[in-house]
Amino acid sequence: MMNREFHPESLMMTHGYKPELSEGAIKCPIFQTSTFVFKSAEEGKAFFQVAYGQREKEPNEELGLIYSRLNNPDLQILEERLCLWDGADECAVFESGMSAISTVMLEFLRPGDVMLYSKPVYGGTDHFVNKVLPQYGIKGIGFTSVQSKEEILELVKGQEEKVKMVYVETPANPTNALFDLKICREVADELSGDEKEVVVCVDNTYMGPLWQHPLKHGADLIVYSATKYIGGHSDLIAGAVLGRSKHMVRVRTLRTFLGNMAGPWTGWLLMRSLETLKVRMTKQAENTVKVADFLKAHPKVEKVYYLGHLEEGTIQYEIFKRQLTSAGAMISFDVKGGEKEAFTFLNNLKLMKLAVSLGSTESLAEHPATMTHSDVSAEDRELLGISEKLVRISVGVEHHSDIIWDIEQALEKV
Repeated sequence: MMNREFHPESLMMTHGYKPELSEGAIKCPIFQTSTFVFKSAEEGKAFFQVAYGQREKEPNEELGLIYSRLNNPDLQILEERLCLWDGADECAVFESGMSAISTVMLEFLRPGDVMLYSKPVYGGTDHFVNKVLPQYGIKGIGFTSVQSKEEILELVKGQEEKVKMVYVETPANPTNALFDLKICREVADELSGDEKEVVVCVDNTYMGPLWQHPLKHGADLIVYSATKYIGGHSDLIAGAVLGRSKHMVRVRTLRTFLGNMAGPWTGWLLMRSLETLKVRMTKQAENTVKVADFLKAHPKVEKVYYLGHLEEGTIQYEIFKRQLTSAGAMISFDVKGGEKEAFTFLNNLKLMKLAVSLGSTESLAEHPATMTHSDVSAEDRELLGISEKLVRISVGVEHHSDIIWDIEQALEKV
């Protein structure tokens, strides 16, 4: 049996945990401690040398526990398990999705640098790129899903040497626009040189660890808001970064000194959530097919933004078939009318909750233009279709007929 290569969903129960080290407990306990005891001064010295990058780990050497700002059993086991889904070398878990995103950007960008980023992105990311990074002399240049490789390169003409990162959120929040990771990799490679590497970072929150694996398509790093599908129960805030060791050592080191790692309680909750991740996400995707089809046929709905409705033969469909294994569980749609009609729909929901966030067991609905993406410039909102009539739905695990009933009765009030 030990020669068998198990599926990630099977390993979520046991991988990285040794019950004999925790009094035989079947589940990993919460290691609610700030510091750990060394067996000797020599051991403490050896642990710190590795932790602070003064030497590489010896073959088969296990990094010992020092202090919960550096490592903690709950986070260490969680990070090992998260690596299994994406095929990553290493993972680092953070206190929030934004702390994961901002740490990556601060590590790989310096004053005077330029970052190419996809538009639209999550509102918090947009704010950090366009309101915070410029204060440090870092410039973000946005590109859309309809622009070619040549058009993207033209955006940074004359600034090629300054580009240090290509940051991509795909599918995009809230429009489900898909970005071709192959093109993003080619852009990064063309802008890289012997002494300069352009890093490709992908926000994979919309697809979770199950439905898209960006490292297989040329990405160097993946960021998640682990609050969403990974946590999946609307009861925690967390983020994660995954990637190759050469990039992750930098991310992990900055995390140590920014001090924005998640605590043991959050790590324990996320381990619990990983055990049901595939079951939850599979059910959500199944529900979403039925909900999206209902919306598409409804006379008060102008347009549905759902990956399962992409037309064969289009570029977006080709990207979908190449990069994703599911259409996911996120839908946006335009209500006929404007903000008034969208608000009327949202205010009359009974089962579904009017709240931001996504990927949880309960279905959620929100109004991107005035909520999650309200800080995005009016020009970008108009360009990208984040209009006053747009509503975003995160489909949960309830019975699909109940979700559809709720949408139907709310649309009747519009």
